[in-house]
Amino acid sequence: MLNFKSHGLGNTMVTVAILMASAAIANANEHVSVADVLDQRFLLEVEVGAVWQSRNDVQIPNDNTGTRFSLMDLVGHGPWPTGRLYFTWNINRNHGLRALVAPFQYTETSTFVEPVNFAGQSYQTGVPVTATYKFNSFRLTYRYAFHRGERWRWWIGLTAKLRDAKIGLVQNSTASEDTDRGFVPLLHLAGTYHLSGRWRLLLDLDGLAGGPGRAFDVALRVVYEVCPKISLTAGYRTLEGGADVAEVYNFAWFNYAVVSFMYGF
Repeated sequence: MLNFKSHGLGNTMVTVAILMASAAIANANEHVSVADVLDQRFLLEVEVGAVWQSRNDVQIPNDNTGTRFSLMDLVGHGPWPTGRLYFTWNINRNHGLRALVAPFQYTETSTFVEPVNFAGQSYQTGVPVTATYKFNSFRLTYRYAFHRGERWRWWIGLTAKLRDAKIGLVQNSTASEDTDRGFVPLLHLAGTYHLSGRWRLLLDLDGLAGGPGRAFDVALRVVYEVCPKISLTAGYRTLEGGADVAEVYNFAWFNYAVVSFMYGF
C-alpha cells in the first residue's frame, strides 16, 4: 500500500528529479531548439508537487443505509506531497505511446461532528477516526500529432486508465473500507505554444464525462528548455471526477502545484 506520509515517496521523487536534472544538465550542450525534447525518441518525465482537495464527498453504499459526508470537512484541505512518472515512446514523427504512474494516498485523523454510517459500520461523534483515501492511477496513451506549426503543436489520442482506489475509516475497534479497481477509457488532448526563445506553454488533458461518472486530469505548465534533451516545467494541475452508482457515491476535486524534469534520449 502506497502512503506518501509514511514511506516518503514524495521526498524520494524530489531527490530523484534533482539528481537526474543535475547529471543531465552537466552534460548538456548549449544549442537550443524549441520543443526538441518532445521530439526525442524516448522521453522520461518526473513530476513532483503539493496537492490540495477542494471537494471530496462520499456515501457508501449510495442508499439510505449510508451517510453522505465530506472527507474534506473531516481531514482538511491538505496539502499533501504528490508525484508522478511519465515515459513516452515517440514511434515516429506523428505517432507515440505514453505510460503514466501516478500514486496518491493520504491518511489523517480527526473527529466527526455527526454520526456516520459507512460501508456497513457506524462511526460516532467526538471519537478520533482515522480516514484513508487512496487513488492510484496507471495509464497508457496513444496519441497522434495532427498539427505542427511554427508556434502551435497539437496531439490527440486515447488513454486507457487503470484505477486502484480505496476509502477507509477506523475508529477504535470499528473499521470498514471500500476498494475500487477498474478500467476507464479517456480522451487525450495536448498542445504546446512557443512563447519566445527557450519558453513555451504546455497543455495536457485526459478526460471523459458521461453516464454515472466523469474524470478529468488537466495541466497547464510553463516550460523552459535547457537544451534539446532537457526541459524544466512548473505550473498547475487539476484532477476532478467521480461516480454516482448504487454501490458508491464519491466525487472529488484536487488542485496541484507542480514542477517537473523532462529528459529525452
